[in-house]
Amino acid sequence: MTIFSKIIAGQIPSYKILENEKFFAFLDIFPLVKGHVLVVPKIETDKLFDLTDDYLQEILIFSKPIAHAIEKTFPCNRCGISVVGLEVPHAHVHLIPINSADDLNFNRAKLKLSAEELKEVQEKIVAAIS
Repeated sequence: MTIFSKIIAGQIPSYKILENEKFFAFLDIFPLVKGHVLVVPKIETDKLFDLTDDYLQEILIFSKPIAHAIEKTFPCNRCGISVVGLEVPHAHVHLIPINSADDLNFNRAKLKLSAEELKEVQEKIVAAIS
C-alpha cells in the first residue's frame, strides 16, 4: 500500500481539496509554492500512462476546477501541471501556481509550511472551487 493509498484511506491525515469515486486531491505538504496540489487516482498504479484511457482522460477533467481555483486563489500566470512520479510509486499529477517554467523545477528547495498555513491554503482553494 503506497503512502497515497494510505492518505486516500484516511490512515494518514491530509489537507483534502476534492474527492470523487475515482480521484483524490490534496495539498503537497512539502510544496514548491503555496497552492501546490497533488491529484491521485484511487487505484494503485505506478505510472500515469499505465492508467486506462478513461482514467487518463478523467484525471484532467477532475483537475480542471482545482486548477481554476488555484489560479483564482494565488497570484500566478497560470496553474502548471507536472508529472514526475519518481517519489511515490502511485500515479499522480502536480497542480502548481506558476509564473515561469522554472516554477516547476523540482530540484528547488521545498517550502516548510506550518499546519496553520497548510490549513489556510486548503480552505482558500476549497472555497474557490465551491
